[in-house]
Amino acid sequence: MKSSEIIIFFPSIEKGGADKNLFTISNYLATKLPNVSVLTSSNKYKSRFKKVKYIGPNSDIFENLGRGLKTIIATYYLIKFVFTQKKFVVISFQSNIFAILICKLFSIKIITRSNSFPNDWTNNFIKKLIFKIIYKLADKTIVNSKSIKSKFVKFYGINPVHIYNPIDKLKIISLSKNKIKKIYKSKNSLKLIMVGRLSKEKDHKTFLKSLKILSEKLFFEAIILGSGDQEKKIKNIILDYDLQNKVKILTFKNNPYPYIKQSDILILSSLHEGLPNVLIEAAVLKTFVISSNCETGPKEILLNGKAGGLFKVSNSKNLADLILFFKKNEKIRNSMVLKAYKNINRFDFIKNLNKYLQIINEINK
Repeated sequence: MKSSEIIIFFPSIEKGGADKNLFTISNYLATKLPNVSVLTSSNKYKSRFKKVKYIGPNSDIFENLGRGLKTIIATYYLIKFVFTQKKFVVISFQSNIFAILICKLFSIKIITRSNSFPNDWTNNFIKKLIFKIIYKLADKTIVNSKSIKSKFVKFYGINPVHIYNPIDKLKIISLSKNKIKKIYKSKNSLKLIMVGRLSKEKDHKTFLKSLKILSEKLFFEAIILGSGDQEKKIKNIILDYDLQNKVKILTFKNNPYPYIKQSDILILSSLHEGLPNVLIEAAVLKTFVISSNCETGPKEILLNGKAGGLFKVSNSKNLADLILFFKKNEKIRNSMVLKAYKNINRFDFIKNLNKYLQIINEINK
């Protein structure tokens, strides 16, 4: 393989699954390739990269800006880099339209990775045309689920490479053994957990509304683990539904696995997803999952409802009914957990990461 530098373009690093994939993929590539750099406006997360060079601002002054402004800043650093380095390949994880345009303008090879399907770009004819034309300029497109791949083919006539999120099973199990305080007070309660950003698309209201329905029918304790701009709103909903003695919010944790392991059921109530890592991680830890049947990942991960419960998006009664059903039917629950665990090799760490190396080798000939 030639010694072209690999530039990973990721303007705004946050606290989600896509960002976790960024750290995993970048750090792995840096162990296999001589020159790997991440280009971002998020200085705050430099320490999460091992053997990966950093390109971007030398302070965290841009951390509180929106993703749009961060994209502009990162694009500036990308253009600046173009004039200092002759030979490199870009792997874009975010703001792919901008990255493709810059790379094609300067005759740079680019691989894009889409963590979710851009639904907003299908209903508008002009947007759809722009996306279709520009994305076809990329040298290779990667998506992280079969359902996203089929949508790219259907709506844009693009046939991307499908690579699942790489999950390090042994590392997750090891981290889950870290000692933490007990987060649930009672041995006899049904222990529910929701892990993820406190953001609108995670639809915490549906989860909390289902708990309101169950509050007179079931003895449960619930944990919401995460941080985000919807925290105040979620706390107000908890108060409105009189759930303050049953639901507790814990701030974002770099290691959520001991918390998931202590729980009976992990809930995902999202309006939309790409391929949610947390469902795969719960399967590794043999924690039962109930998820909204949102686009695009949960159904694929949960084997169309054979490896976990699926409820209609934003349907709190459907979610409440499933929680109650699986509480009463522990044998069915355990059978589904076993099926989920047996099928996690699809997301194998090394197998999926090596696919990135293969694509880089092909592009870099």
